[in-house]
Amino acid sequence: MTYTTFEIWLIIAILGIGTFLIRFSFLGLIGDRPMPPVVLKLLRFTPVAVLPGMVAPLVLWPAATQGTPDPARMVAAVVTVAVGVKTRSAIWGIAAGIGTLYLALWLFAIR
Repeated sequence: MTYTTFEIWLIIAILGIGTFLIRFSFLGLIGDRPMPPVVLKLLRFTPVAVLPGMVAPLVLWPAATQGTPDPARMVAAVVTVAVGVKTRSAIWGIAAGIGTLYLALWLFAIR
């Protein structure tokens, strides 16, 4: 399926308008109103829910291995979660995951 230049720009414009309307519904319409405490409490969990959603496909179906699960990435994910839970710090978890990933890739490449 091929698109003309006009169709591509039309799709981009429609997606941009849709994205603006979705964000405006939260920020523009109710952004300056006081929110119930339960909503504020639930909004604190948004980053905790988004980050695993972004990382999970990279661990389970990595593009580097054409979608095949990789033991190095699995080990790095487990270490990241373990260090994050133990230290209660996302920075230390991410740092441990990066170090583990590179070490595991190096170790698995040696074999």
